[in-house]
Order: sequence, then C-alpha cells, then structure tokens
Amino acid sequence: MSRLPSRHRRLDDALADLPLEEPMLLSELDGFLTGVLLSPAPILPDEWFVSIWGSAEDGSPPFEEPADVRWFTDAVMARYTEIARDLGRGKPQPIFEVDERNGDVIWEIWIAGFAEAMDLRPESWAALAEGDDPAIAAAVAELSLLIAMADNTSALDTVQINAMQDAIPVTITTTVLRLHAAGTGGVGAPPLSLVAPAPAKVGRNDPCPCGSGKKSKRCCG
Repeated sequence: MSRLPSRHRRLDDALADLPLEEPMLLSELDGFLTGVLLSPAPILPDEWFVSIWGSAEDGSPPFEEPADVRWFTDAVMARYTEIARDLGRGKPQPIFEVDERNGDVIWEIWIAGFAEAMDLRPESWAALAEGDDPAIAAAVAELSLLIAMADNTSALDTVQINAMQDAIPVTITTTVLRLHAAGTGGVGAPPLSLVAPAPAKVGRNDPCPCGSGKKSKRCCG
C-alpha cells in the first residue's frame, strides 16, 4: 500500500499502535466500514467504533489525550465518508493489501473486515440472503463464499480457488456496488455530530475533570 495518500498511511499507523492483541489493518478497516455502510440494519458509530479500538469496561477509547480521540475518530469518519461517496458515484475503491514480493492482492484481509461488520447484524444479513430479491441474495451469497474461502472453510477445492483468485478483487468491487445500488444500506453516512466518543481516560494522578484542582484519585476518580 505504498501509494496510499499520507492521511491513509497515518491512519494505518494509528491502527497498528492500538493496544490490542490483533489491531485492525487499514484494509481490514476498509472492509469493515464498507460492511457497516451496506448493513441492512442501521449501525451507529457509538457501536461500531468499539469494534475498531476494542472494548473496555466503560466502552471508552484507548487514548490518553482527548485530541487523540478526536483525531482518530475524524480520520476513521473521513474514510467512512469517502467510501459512501465512492459508492454513491458508482466507483468503489476498496483498499487492498498487496504482497510486495509478487504483486498479489491480499483480498482476504479486506473481506475479514467486511465479515466482522456482518457479524454485528447477522440476522439482517441472513434475511437478505433468504429474501425474495434474487440479485441481492446472489450478492450476499458471493460475499459469504469469499468469507468462507478466506477462512479456509469453503467447499471449493484448491484448483477452483486458484482459478478464482485473480478476479476476486473485481468481484468484491462489483458485488458491493450491486448491494449499494439495491439500497441494502440501513443508514447512510451519519453527520460527524453523531460521533460522540466517550471521554478519554483520566489517570489517577491527573487533574480531576470536574475542575476542582485536585488529583482524580482524591476527587471524583
């Protein structure tokens, strides 16, 4: 992903620095945000942001400084808005990892992110797959097959999978576009005012947010 704009590279670095055992890669985030946008049932930011930065007991983001919380949420929402814009224009541009050794597109990372978004509303996606619209059902089935292939749980053999590999990035692009054109998304890109991350964590020796001037541990903390 060496040709990424600097804002995307910075977001990729920020994701890698999250204190999680397996933080999302940028390509995984891209698939996740696309899945959120195309979800047949609405998913608001206060829910799906937890999937990105990991859940804490109070649901707060893992940043010490409020400015870091704002920068991270703004960066994620900027990409979210870009994806919504590109889908609306009929020109989705998913971010795929590329193997620098041979140029192969590592689409599995992107589809893993999409699968994580589907897991937030599994019943709604199942209803689409079993619905009366054959085009939408086929698109969901296509994505489900790719998810199974990425997980090595598909019924396809190696020869069949290898025959499909080169076309999969295009398949992903056309399939998400078909879903968007069919109006599967339960909610469009929300205004930034909807993104209200929980307050940044306050250390026990930091000044109490209440403004008393005392240390947090000797006041509200």
